[in-house]
Amino acid sequence: MMWIAFCLITLVGFPTSQAGDFCDNLIDDCQKSGAGWTRCYEDRVATCELRRGLRHISFIRDFVNSSLECEAGPEPQYGVHIPSSALKKSKGRVAGDKVLVVTTVINSTYFKLTPPPRRRGVEIRPQPVHIPGTVLGESVLMVRAGYSPVRNLSQPIRLIFRHDEPVGNGTCVFWQESEQDDGTGHWSTDGCDTNHTGSEFICSCSHLSFFAVLVNPVLTVDKKNAVYLNYIAYVGSALSIIFTFISLIIYICLHRRRPEKAISVHMQLTGALLCLHISFLLCCFWVRLLSENDDSVVCQILGFFLHWSVLATFSWTALEGFHLYLLLIRVFNIYVRRYLLKLSLVGWGLPTLVAVVCGISGVYGKYSLEFKDEGNQTSKIHMCWMSSEFKQQAVLVSFITTVAFPCLVILCNSCMMGLVVFKLWGLREGIGGYKSSSDWKKTSKEKRSKLWKDGATLLGLSCVMGLTWGLASTTYITYISLPGLYVFTILNSLQGVFIFLWSVALICKSRSDNNSSVRHPSTQKMMTTSFSN
Repeated sequence: MMWIAFCLITLVGFPTSQAGDFCDNLIDDCQKSGAGWTRCYEDRVATCELRRGLRHISFIRDFVNSSLECEAGPEPQYGVHIPSSALKKSKGRVAGDKVLVVTTVINSTYFKLTPPPRRRGVEIRPQPVHIPGTVLGESVLMVRAGYSPVRNLSQPIRLIFRHDEPVGNGTCVFWQESEQDDGTGHWSTDGCDTNHTGSEFICSCSHLSFFAVLVNPVLTVDKKNAVYLNYIAYVGSALSIIFTFISLIIYICLHRRRPEKAISVHMQLTGALLCLHISFLLCCFWVRLLSENDDSVVCQILGFFLHWSVLATFSWTALEGFHLYLLLIRVFNIYVRRYLLKLSLVGWGLPTLVAVVCGISGVYGKYSLEFKDEGNQTSKIHMCWMSSEFKQQAVLVSFITTVAFPCLVILCNSCMMGLVVFKLWGLREGIGGYKSSSDWKKTSKEKRSKLWKDGATLLGLSCVMGLTWGLASTTYITYISLPGLYVFTILNSLQGVFIFLWSVALICKSRSDNNSSVRHPSTQKMMTTSFSN
């Protein structure tokens, strides 16, 4: 009876095994067929022949009782739970209680994503959405049961993907072949829910298919690289303090000789950056005087000072973009009463308000970050920032103030820079700011060069201050490599040096203006914004 049942199963549900149809060669054979290889694989995997002694393929094929739940796992890190209702549905109209269940693990390199389509006239076709991420463990779990397609299950199957390495956000997906039948496809989340317990992903899906988990790997830094990054940050911050202090003196001298609002804004940004690097070094070195579990009031105050400095630096970076907009876009008919006072209320007042509220809530203190070396031994690095004891509150406050706020600032500054580039291009073409083309023709080449230099100075300063923090924000959102982390550390620790270079550029600009013979009233009006103190 057993042999009769097996013959009936093979005739109804699966094609007869062909000579030489071995399981380890099945994917290559299906890919050579020219059609979608996953459908071919699902059809032939039930009858392929397993070579004796072959251990490198993870493969389970067995008959199970459809009235009972099925538990399977082709490898220790994978688990499959199929409810009885799904097994009964997969039987179709075949008599008997036994159902063939096949589970196997396939390398993810066999799954080729469908490339973006080329434009063909005005034809528009809906394209699949490619989900970002890498396949967890570079492995795909295939689950096949019964003789009929299994979809829209009332009780979903449960798939378990265990992992040892830390990963970021993960999404349970299944493979869906392209309609073009070219062997490509895309990952889809339809009918699948994801639950992450920390050490494993649990996928609940309403159908059977090829399953995987797309994850964003978390960057882990060993103790050796952590020490190197600390030394780079310490040396860079020390250099930034020196050069920022020199830049502040340069700006003060320039402001005495030529009291312009742009120089005043540069001074405020330089002062905020000086406070940032000083507070960073104080927070890093003071915590070394504390014991492992000690947390002093001084460390809380330093954490407050560091957070306030970060917010002030971001605020004045945003105000740099705002002032650039007023200076080069709204050149004419501008009057702002007590302009610098209002900028200072935003640049210094807003960070103070936020830091005071955070201080009252008690989030500041000693922050600890764990690292693992090659021997899997853990070590900690401490600094005065936001206390690790209030992890949920600290993570929320840190994300809002050091990720969301910088992203908003960078976005606004990018818009400002785009408007500036459009305006300068319009001036170059003889539009945007002049009543007629004859006014533009009266503007000499030297005057246009002066306009470009002024815009490039402010634009370059905003780019230098924005791009490095933009790289910092991506560490929270996407995967960044270890070399990228070194680049981020170097650029941000040397911000004071970049400020010094821009202050030197302002000195050269000031000398160029003094030696220039251009004194036409229209040029003065174009380069000066009428603000009131």
